[in-house]
Amino acid sequence: MQKYCEACGMPMNKKEDFALEDENSKFCLYCVNEDGSVKSCEDIFEGGVQFFMGAIGNDRQMAEKITRKNMNMQPYWQGKDCAILKGETATDEEFAEALKKLG
Repeated sequence: MQKYCEACGMPMNKKEDFALEDENSKFCLYCVNEDGSVKSCEDIFEGGVQFFMGAIGNDRQMAEKITRKNMNMQPYWQGKDCAILKGETATDEEFAEALKKLG
């Protein structure tokens, strides 16, 4: 069964993709600190922005909207108060277009 990071949505296909290479982890290697704790909302958000800017081109504003929409859909952020996730989000169409560019 395909597993996805509960904080950023990254598909975790191989052991190296999981936090601390623990295949039972709910998080990917990018979303945890060396001690296994989940990184801050702001750190994960910035990582997402950089990732999506690489996919869609250097449009930071759009990358932020896409990242915000993506993170708001992940289980980890439900019910958490994270100010950076409260701004404008991408439309479903913009989000789908970005995902297409990821291949």
